[in-house]
Amino acid sequence: MIALAVLLLVVALTCVPYPVTIALADEPATADASPIFGVTIPPGYKQWELIAPAEEAAPLDELRAVVGNQIAIEAYQGGKLPFPDGTVLVKRAWTRKQSPQFASATIPGAATTVQVMVKDSKRYASTGGWGFGRFVDGKPVDEAQHRTCWGCHEARAKSRDYVFTRLAP
Repeated sequence: MIALAVLLLVVALTCVPYPVTIALADEPATADASPIFGVTIPPGYKQWELIAPAEEAAPLDELRAVVGNQIAIEAYQGGKLPFPDGTVLVKRAWTRKQSPQFASATIPGAATTVQVMVKDSKRYASTGGWGFGRFVDGKPVDEAQHRTCWGCHEARAKSRDYVFTRLAP
């Protein structure tokens, strides 16, 4: 009986991360949630698999890396568009700075933003199925900045389910 209880606990704990991530997107907005969309920074995102790095030119001059949850990774690897509900993409960004060890190398400096996209075709039907969050120092930026997310993605990435980032080869 105890062995069965332990086995059930192990199975439950092993399966928890994905339902919890999806459930978090369904919770009401909190102080740490983005205005308009209610998106939060997903726990554990720093351990997610890399989708692609990028470099943003002036005026931002940033180094960026987009990571995704397992649903996102499987969709990218399978060439699945539109992305399935539950897909979460996180863009991490840093200022660029010259490496002190190698003059021609650019390395990450201070963190600038964390940007999150959550796919939920019902909740975010009016924005192509995507909810957006942009965070500085762990806190969401103002509503005015969040109002720009959808327009940019709609205008420039409609044919790719509103996602700019391609899987790095």
